Amino acid sequence: QVQLVESGGGSVQAGGSLRLSCVASMDTYDRACMRWFRQAPGKEREWVATFYTVNYITYYADSVKGRFAVSQDRAKNTMYLQMNTLKPEDSAMYYCAADRVRCLVSPTYWGQGTQVTVSS
Repeated sequence: QVQLVESGGGSVQAGGSLRLSCVASMDTYDRACMRWFRQAPGKEREWVATFYTVNYITYYADSVKGRFAVSQDRAKNTMYLQMNTLKPEDSAMYYCAADRVRCLVSPTYWGQGTQVTVSS
């Protein structure tokens, strides 16, 4: 059974940093497309970043570009989201998602989410 488990969320003041982790039950080559999404209460889910696990190509939403960075540890089957210079508008539930071969319009696998709260 495919599983994605996020962790690392928490409460931080504006300007602070957090690093989220997403541990996958499948190895790198079985999850070629990895993404981070977030959803704040009352808002639609928002795409944050896309990471191609084989060639490390990464894309970011304009709202996080220059502040967030995705990386991975292949040996641990873990993807990270380093979030710096956090703003109150970054507060949301953060989810990682995966597709086996290519990025689909709607990701195939989802984690349960981890909450990030940024206070001003």
